[in-house]
Parts: sequence; structure tokens; C-alpha cells
Amino acid sequence: MPSLLRQFLHSVTSLGFITQRWRLPCFVALGLLGGMGLLVTHVSRATSYLSDEPETCMNCHVMGPQYVTWQHSSHAGVATCNDCHVPHDSFLAHYGFKAKDGLWHATVFTMRWEPQVIRLSSSAIGVVENNCRRCHQTLIDEVHLTEHQHQDLRCWECHRDVPHGTVRSLSAVPSVFQPRLRSLGESDRQPEIGGRAARRTKDQPSKQDHHP
Repeated sequence: MPSLLRQFLHSVTSLGFITQRWRLPCFVALGLLGGMGLLVTHVSRATSYLSDEPETCMNCHVMGPQYVTWQHSSHAGVATCNDCHVPHDSFLAHYGFKAKDGLWHATVFTMRWEPQVIRLSSSAIGVVENNCRRCHQTLIDEVHLTEHQHQDLRCWECHRDVPHGTVRSLSAVPSVFQPRLRSLGESDRQPEIGGRAARRTKDQPSKQDHHP
């Protein structure tokens, strides 16, 4: 069995299943495709989608209103985009949903199909609802919300302005409030808004830390 596996791998890596005449052109074509794939991955910051940083969503400029309204909400200090918009049931569910939604978002952004007002898709509604209940389960249990069962009313049917407000179209948020992301050669630079850090880091003091 190991010998058969080695033979198979050698045949694939050496393109032994292709005639000698076409092997070199195939090697060149595969090299070009591989290089272009690596370049696109680097330029599009594809690896950043593995993180939970909210600035990752700003790779698509259409998410500016969502980023700005989140940043000025009560959720900014306790939850990121993935905390609300990605399932947390399992590792496979988490990254499978991110991959599916990410590919769809990239397609919409590339083809310029984005609407003026971005709304939750049918597959995302249940995910966000479950995450609302997951984070606020203690509060739900304490107030005994037995009148509204699961799938009866969505959380945001009452809490309409959480966390993105009620006005959030592409034209509603001036670009001056949108963060400037680091360029490809600025790996150490943090995202900025108006020349200041987009989000306070752990090393930066808050206003309460300053004394007259």
C-alpha cells in the first residue's frame, strides 16, 4: 500500500499522466496560476479573515456604516463582528459559515451588487438571534421572558437601534468617520480615524486615566 501511494504521488507531482511534450507548458501554467493565487491572497488581505478584528470587515468599503455605528455603540467594548454574526456552536460551523458568507460578500462587492442598505440574509438571521440569546442568557432567565419564545419575536424587533442604529445606509455615514486601514507595507501601523487610533488598545490610557 505505501508503495502504491508513493507511485501515485510521484505521478501527480511529476505530471507523469501527461505526455512529455505537454509537461513543461503545464508546469509553467501551474506556476503562473500558483503565483497569481498567492498575489491575490496577499493583496486582498485574505488571511485577515481568519481573525476576529472588526477592521477586517472594512476590507470592503461598503461596510463603513456598519463599522462606524458599531464603534459608537454599547457593544463596541464587549463584542466584535464575529461575536454576533458567526455561529459559535463548533469549530466547523464557525469557519464554515465564515467561508460561505465571506465568498458571497466578496462576490457581491466585486460585482458591485451591494444595496444602499445592507440587511441580514435569511441564513444570518438565526445566527444573530442565537448569539443575542447566548450572550444575554442570564438576563433573559432573570426577567423570565416566557411570553416571547424562540422564533416568536426577534430581539431586534424591540431593540431596533442595537448596535447599528436606525440610519445606516451607505450615504448616511461620512467617509471622514471611516477608518484608514494599514497599507500592505505597513504591518505595524494601526487603523486610524482622523489621524488617531480607530480603537483604544490595552496600552493606551482612557480618558479616566488622565488626572489634572
